[in-house]
Amino acid sequence: MATRNLLRRLDLTTLQLFLAVFEEGTLTRAAEREAIAVSAASKRLLELEQAVGAVLFERKARGMALTPAGETLLHHARRVLRDVENIGIELAEHASGVRGYVRMMANLSAIVEFLPEDLRAFSSMHEQIKIDLEERPSGGIVEGVADSLVDLGICSGDADTRGLETAHYRHDRLALVVPGEHLLAGRASIAFAQTLDFDHIGLHSASSINMRTHLAARQAGRALRLRIHVPGFDAVCRMVQAGMGVGVLPMQVFDAMGRQLGLAAIALDDEWAARSLVIVVRDSDALSPVSRLLFDHLRTVEVRG
Repeated sequence: MATRNLLRRLDLTTLQLFLAVFEEGTLTRAAEREAIAVSAASKRLLELEQAVGAVLFERKARGMALTPAGETLLHHARRVLRDVENIGIELAEHASGVRGYVRMMANLSAIVEFLPEDLRAFSSMHEQIKIDLEERPSGGIVEGVADSLVDLGICSGDADTRGLETAHYRHDRLALVVPGEHLLAGRASIAFAQTLDFDHIGLHSASSINMRTHLAARQAGRALRLRIHVPGFDAVCRMVQAGMGVGVLPMQVFDAMGRQLGLAAIALDDEWAARSLVIVVRDSDALSPVSRLLFDHLRTVEVRG
């Protein structure tokens, strides 16, 4: 009963005002942004707090700050408003001929190495299905699928998938990337422990590669000499090219980005350098027909290839 009453008392205009108060910091600026009177905005905010049964903002000298209850509502309000925006976008696209919509997340490795060709092949067979792809680290992908923000995700095979259904997607292998003139450049393979005397260029802290390399260094009883963190594979290649250190990348990423920069790749002998990427869904039997088409395509593409 309480949930039903809350649904009756919430409205999108008030949620938008709540978000504006958080972003602007004051009720006055939020009311101006939303083009309503301050008195009306104050009344809406009070009614919202009464509806949820909690104080949402602390009134301070410099403005308004969220309470813990407000933080919780912020998370849900953003999701609701984003979903409403997506409804409008997707319905407009249906009017122009789109017949299906699949939301997915994937990690950087999948997006750079495999998905461009795999999604192109799928789209050539299903031109009226639109795919909304977002890049996230593996942990964020699992969270997005678990929270039903997306229909399916592609993440590292060693990620904690929290009991979600998984299917194999692709294999890849990691390599050490060095400048072409580096003293290791002529080697065909190397153990990761042998690279720990050199400065390393690291990916962002949430990446699977970053976590694997730090764990391998600890297991070798050494510290990883991390020179700098960068956000993507292209930045790793450029930093290595500039002589800032060595990096660890998937071999296929090196082929796409590093080779043309005059870099050299050395296969890593370590067992952990052989990786798998997996597809994650809540329940494949509960997927929409168009999402099921993409799921079946991706889980069989390596075998067909």
